[in-house]
Amino acid sequence: MSFAEPEAYDDGGGGRPRTVGGRRTRPRTLAAAACVVLGLGLIGGAVTGSWLTGDDTDGAGSRGAFTAAAGLWHSVPVDQLFPPTVQGDGAGPGGADRTWTRIAVAPDTGCKDAFDPLLRKALAPVGCLRLLRATYTDATRSHVTTVGLLFAKADAAAMTSLQARFQKEGLDRRTDLMPRPYAAKGTAAEGFGDAQRASWTVSVLTDVPVVVYAVSGFADGRIVTAPQAAADAMKAGATTAPAQAGLGHEAQGLADRVERGLRKTAVSATEKPS
Repeated sequence: MSFAEPEAYDDGGGGRPRTVGGRRTRPRTLAAAACVVLGLGLIGGAVTGSWLTGDDTDGAGSRGAFTAAAGLWHSVPVDQLFPPTVQGDGAGPGGADRTWTRIAVAPDTGCKDAFDPLLRKALAPVGCLRLLRATYTDATRSHVTTVGLLFAKADAAAMTSLQARFQKEGLDRRTDLMPRPYAAKGTAAEGFGDAQRASWTVSVLTDVPVVVYAVSGFADGRIVTAPQAAADAMKAGATTAPAQAGLGHEAQGLADRVERGLRKTAVSATEKPS
């Protein structure tokens, strides 16, 4: 790499280049060269430091986490993906704390009978490698919430495309695209069927090949005639039954915390042993 020699100026204020014996003075040239060397040294040091500390400047770590996450459904214990107890600090209406207790875990399956036809069609572009589900109840045992992790077959580009479509078309707010609950016999969720769905959330992730969703309802099995998406039920001033009961917060709060745990597990799976 070559650099043009910088011009030196006289001290007379005329702004003319100052030369000595037909050659421009060297002090500023040497100073400029020193700056170049120093700059290259700093760049090299930064790159080396990034490599040593594991900073992901080129997205390699993200790609590694994406790939690793695809196999988490069979390599990670269920208690890590769906903890027996989930703390939801500030997750309730008005910032109230929530605690959810797991009451059932569904066998891992495909997606054929797990979704209503329209939702299954909407999710079809990313495929279905495996579906994991668990149902929780709140501390009062008056609400039940099923949270699911759909492990997709798609690459990052397909996940990004599907996420964009959900956002653009508002698919996560359509009542005909609500996820189905997992109603386990002998539990507080035994009567938690399709007619009992009150609020829900669906999130297409792009850093891992997973769709996270949650659907909530009343534990007493009451039918809900006007379900409302969690994003709307959580808005200030919402007056629907799901909003007043805090079921939007139940679905969104539990889904968020399961999602955070999944991301943390995916990153841990890519870490090199020291």
